[in-house]
Amino acid sequence: MRYPGINPIGANVVITGAARGIGLATARAFAARGAHVALGDLDGELAAREAAGLGPHATGHRVDVTDKASYAAFLAEAAAAHGELDILVNNAGVMPNGHFLELDDAVDRLTVEVNLHGVRNGMRLALPGMTERGRGHVVNIASLAGKFPVKGLAVYNATKFAVVGLTAATRLEMRPHGVSVSAVLPSAVDTSLASGLSMAPLPKVEPEAIAAAVLDSVRTRAAELAVPRYVGVLANLARLTPEPALNLIRRLVRDDRALRPDRPERRDYTARLTRAAAPEKREPAVRERELGSPEG
Repeated sequence: MRYPGINPIGANVVITGAARGIGLATARAFAARGAHVALGDLDGELAAREAAGLGPHATGHRVDVTDKASYAAFLAEAAAAHGELDILVNNAGVMPNGHFLELDDAVDRLTVEVNLHGVRNGMRLALPGMTERGRGHVVNIASLAGKFPVKGLAVYNATKFAVVGLTAATRLEMRPHGVSVSAVLPSAVDTSLASGLSMAPLPKVEPEAIAAAVLDSVRTRAAELAVPRYVGVLANLARLTPEPALNLIRRLVRDDRALRPDRPERRDYTARLTRAAAPEKREPAVRERELGSPEG
């Protein structure tokens, strides 16, 4: 079946990780086109302040995407404010970097919980209502790191490969119900998530470019959209390239730069992530103080 495009005017949109970066840029883009937008973020106060600047049809809410009950409460608040959900954008994420053997176990668990289980939680909660209504669209912000492995991002790579697979499989399951599931695959994005980090050979792009791709997915309901698109083509070609040739290319572009935190801002991000992931820091209020909005 061919999905019809969704008109954003009057559409009810829910976005996670929406207080900063990609999520905020996406909220602004939808609001500018007449959508009703619920901004969800671990930093609920910041989400509310940003929503206040988007007009009367935007609201801000606190949500911990790793906590299914918190996510369910967020969706209920959004429905009470705006009505039945039309579009869900799963955007919240974290990105630790470093040698795989040196990564912190607690940070690994947090990365999987936010990047994968957060997406799963949103879909498990939103898709039943969408299938009952016979309409709806989910956009999962994955990454080109879900197609192209990068040294120093092993666990992040794993979560994004998982999101790409989860998106593709659920898209097949939802098709008979008129509901679409899409993945947007950004290159490295110029937000706090990638601060002080080189992800060569992936170029950096602005959050607004990702927001534009999300809107494009609503219009086309395509299975995947890479940003920039040419890098998506290159990532697919890389999978067909013999390993010796690919290794030579990696050496030429110095693809080992994600292995080390080269700049103070990267060290600061990593330290905050480590503190937030520590077992004694897992209470929501403490995590919020340490991590704030972890999304890209």
